[in-house]
Amino acid sequence: MSKTPTALEPDIRIGTLVNAGMKSPEYIQQILPHGFESFSLTFWQTCEGVNFKKLAKEVNAVLEGTDAVISSLGVFGNPLESEAKDKETLKGWRQCIDNAHLFNCDIVAGFTGRVRGKRIDESMKAFKRIWTPLAKRAAGKGVRIAFENCDMGGTWQTGDWNIAHNPTAWEMMFDAVPADNMGLEWEPCHQMVSLIDPMPQLREWAPKIFHVHGKDASVHWDVVRKYGVHSSMHGDIALPGASQSVPAFAYHRTPGFGDSNWADIITELRRVNFNGCIDIEGWHDPVMNGKLEMSGQVRGLNYLKSCRGDFVPNPV
Repeated sequence: MSKTPTALEPDIRIGTLVNAGMKSPEYIQQILPHGFESFSLTFWQTCEGVNFKKLAKEVNAVLEGTDAVISSLGVFGNPLESEAKDKETLKGWRQCIDNAHLFNCDIVAGFTGRVRGKRIDESMKAFKRIWTPLAKRAAGKGVRIAFENCDMGGTWQTGDWNIAHNPTAWEMMFDAVPADNMGLEWEPCHQMVSLIDPMPQLREWAPKIFHVHGKDASVHWDVVRKYGVHSSMHGDIALPGASQSVPAFAYHRTPGFGDSNWADIITELRRVNFNGCIDIEGWHDPVMNGKLEMSGQVRGLNYLKSCRGDFVPNPV
């Protein structure tokens, strides 16, 4: 299971996401010297072709002799539907649950899935059917399930990937499958781009948060007041016939470049004795990307560490 901090180790580790292909050990080895303390290994839709024993052996060899850990395995797809990729996603969840112990971690994260094109409440029957046995399977192996709060462009009315982006949906989910080992993989970004203040939500839901994605947002309220939320979150939009482009009302940002005070976020997590990892979700920042990607991630790493603070033993 995940490493329990000692008196000389941080209660909250700061790390990053890593695409969990078979080249991930090499990638981790290259960025480890920057000071990352944890790594979340993520799969997109499928784990097909992955030799978990070989991958774990190579990853663990890279981490040996360091204090860094694998915080979680992640499977991001739609396990509630029946197309070929959806079935692979469901299989991937089972594989990650069964193999998490090889990486000395106890969290598997991802999207809930949803019935495509239907309202969130219309997905609850399928959610209960799929996640009741998965939660039991995970509990039997000492694994916790954490659902990311990304809407993937979906709304209450319709969507393709995930229902776990709305507090009302969370209540319905945890009522349908009341498992203690089922919780959230939370980040403020996805709330902010919906113009939700993440802090009251965090204070209410912190006990259900198992893993945190280090991703922030910048909301341009002048754009919201002029154009509403019908522009973009990913960049300015040039409209045919318009005299000027419509600016984005919000941007996803690496921590340290967005609007959130992560010292406040970490305070709320500590208030409920959160003992886990904040892993930076990179590759979204519109400025710190491309050749500046790792520059942004390391800046975010150091910023989050400053918000956490260093452990200083009390005098005896």
